[in-house]
Amino acid sequence: MTSRRGQWRLHVVLITAVVLMVVPFVWEILTSFKTSNEVASLPPTLFPSTPTDKGYRSFFHVTPFWAQFSVSVISLVLRVVGQVFVAALAGYAFARLNFPGRRTLFACFMLMLMVPSQLFLLGQFDIMKGLGLLDTVPALAIPGIFSAFGTFLMRQAFLTMPKDYEEAARLDGAGTFRTFWSVMLPMARSMIAALAVLTSLYSWNDLLWPLIVAPAGDARPLPVGLASLQGQFGTDYPTLMAGALICTLPLVVVFIVLQRQFFAGIASSGLKG
Repeated sequence: MTSRRGQWRLHVVLITAVVLMVVPFVWEILTSFKTSNEVASLPPTLFPSTPTDKGYRSFFHVTPFWAQFSVSVISLVLRVVGQVFVAALAGYAFARLNFPGRRTLFACFMLMLMVPSQLFLLGQFDIMKGLGLLDTVPALAIPGIFSAFGTFLMRQAFLTMPKDYEEAARLDGAGTFRTFWSVMLPMARSMIAALAVLTSLYSWNDLLWPLIVAPAGDARPLPVGLASLQGQFGTDYPTLMAGALICTLPLVVVFIVLQRQFFAGIASSGLKG
C-alpha cells in the first residue's frame, strides 16, 4: 500500500513537471498563428479565433533567414567537430596517459567549471581581435571548441573502458594516437553523441558572444536575428513566436536522431570517477 502511494505521488510530480515544460511550447505554437490584436487582447485567449500564417510570412520577410541559418549551421559544425576532437584528445590523455601534474591540471579544468563563462568574454574578445577574426564566422566557433565540461565527459567515457583493448592494440604495434583513434574513440560513440547534442544546444542558442563578435546584417546567427525582432516600443509577438518555433526545429531534429546515443552517453558518464 505504501509503495503504491509512493508511485502515485511520483507520477503526480512527473505529470506536473511535464505540464510545466509543455505548456510554454504549446503557447508558443498557438501564439504564432494569432494576430497581433489577439495577442494583446484582455483577457488573453488560448486558441486563435481565426488561425493565420501571417506571423510566419512576416518572419521570412523581415529576417534574412537563410543567410543567418547558414551562419548558425557553419559555426555550429565548426564548434561541435572541434570540441569533440579536442575534448576527446584531452579526455583520453587525462584518463589513460601518465604524465607529471596530470591530477593538478585536471583539477584546474574542474575549477573552470565553477567560473561563469561571462568572465572569459573580455579575454576571448582580445584574442579574436589580436588574430584579426572579429566580424567573421570562425570567431563565433573558436572559443567554444575548448571546453572543460566536454573534457570531463570524455575522460569519464575513457575511464569506463577496459584496458585489455589498449594492451591488445599496443601488442599489435599501434602507437598512442593510433590506439586512441582506431580503438578507443570508436568505443566512445555514445558519449561523443551526448557531447555533440549538448554542444549543439549551447552553440545554437548562444546569444551573448555572437552579439559581441558577429558581423552585422545578414551574416549574424539566428539567435541575434531573432533578438532583433524585439522592438524598443513594441514587439510583433506572432512573428517572434513563429521565428522562435522555426529556429527550434533544427535542434529537435538533431535530438531525435541522436537521442538513443545521447541517453546512453549520459547514463555511462558517472559510472567511474
